[in-house]
Amino acid sequence: MSGGLFLMVRRSLRQHAFSTSITLFAVALASGLTMSVFAIQQQSREAFSGGDIGYDAVLGARGSQLQLVLNTVFHLDTSPGNIPWSMYTQLRDHTPGVRLAIPYAMGDNYLGYRIVGTTKQIFDGFEYQEGKTFEVEEGGRFFDEGYAEAVIGSFVAQRTGLKVGDTFNPYHGLAYNEESAHADEYTVTGILKPTNTPSDRVLWIPIEGIFRMGGHVLRGTGEEYAAQPGQEIPDEHKEVSAVMIQFSSPTMGLTLDHTINKQGKVATLAYPIGRVMLELFDKIGWVNRIFELVAYLVVFVSGGAILASIYNTINERRREFAILRALGARRRTVFSAIVLESATIACIGSLLGLVFYGGILAVAAVVVRSQTGVVLEVFAIHPALYLTPLGITLLGAVAGIIPAIKAYATDVAENLTPHS
Repeated sequence: MSGGLFLMVRRSLRQHAFSTSITLFAVALASGLTMSVFAIQQQSREAFSGGDIGYDAVLGARGSQLQLVLNTVFHLDTSPGNIPWSMYTQLRDHTPGVRLAIPYAMGDNYLGYRIVGTTKQIFDGFEYQEGKTFEVEEGGRFFDEGYAEAVIGSFVAQRTGLKVGDTFNPYHGLAYNEESAHADEYTVTGILKPTNTPSDRVLWIPIEGIFRMGGHVLRGTGEEYAAQPGQEIPDEHKEVSAVMIQFSSPTMGLTLDHTINKQGKVATLAYPIGRVMLELFDKIGWVNRIFELVAYLVVFVSGGAILASIYNTINERRREFAILRALGARRRTVFSAIVLESATIACIGSLLGLVFYGGILAVAAVVVRSQTGVVLEVFAIHPALYLTPLGITLLGAVAGIIPAIKAYATDVAENLTPHS
């Protein structure tokens, strides 16, 4: 009997190929959209709040911890201000439990990509992921701190066309304005190998270059100080945008958090970074819920499309059902065939949705990487990839009940003779 049911379903799908194809497309699109919403939501949350970014904490000016992390780790927000150079040296030289302290000085860009002034320690002693350090492509090298040199991220090189040996002029501010170019010229000495992190979107230069760049002034003492060519800059005048920190002891993070955030009034310690980013996702959680609601509504609309598609064919198939009944088919057989047909359309459509899912996620991955440097995994496994087809198939079976009831009620005598 089951073989006969599948034969009836296959025959019906073939006879109504056009309407079936339209319904399959609608179901596939709904399935792909639903899977994409949940996969992107989870991957984004993990990448921003649970990913391995190399740093344990960020020390910066007094203000929002979230703004500090977005500015320094993900290079997305503006700087809340600067802190004295002495705070960096205190962490670097005199704070037990701090394994690594790397200064950042920011405030300039090249064609919209952030320029970060730092020290060579970021290339020598820093692991952006466990066991992974920055490397330059063949033919390049890291910058020399005594010269106007730069190492650029792979994404910057790809988008700007800069190569080893090329020169560029920084632009003042974090937003590109062609009228705000500095006279200072930097030579590209190396291109970083891809790291799939926000660092791919950064141009790294010696921190001294930020201090001495035309139009920049230092306020480490509270008064403005302009660096002079050939003269050493006294440490008391220097200031940094942030200090990126790795702890050798997690307890030091808690200690500094208490000392700087709860007792101090000069600076802010963003620690732990993952918790700080989770606050962002908690704040925009309502946006995710709206996307989820839209996804659910789209799924239910696809269920309605299945119902309408099959229901509209019932009238023209009344004689077919009457003949089947006359040949001995039971009412429940006809009922089961309609429900199975509806579930089959839903199942095939939801599986085809994997194609739409791949396309949507691939486009989203390109956009997210270009804007943040964070990489989404198109082929990552997410529960939605199997729960969505199961759910839509079940919904399709339920949607088939109404037309199945109509087919079940078909009167044999009335519909056996063709109408003129």
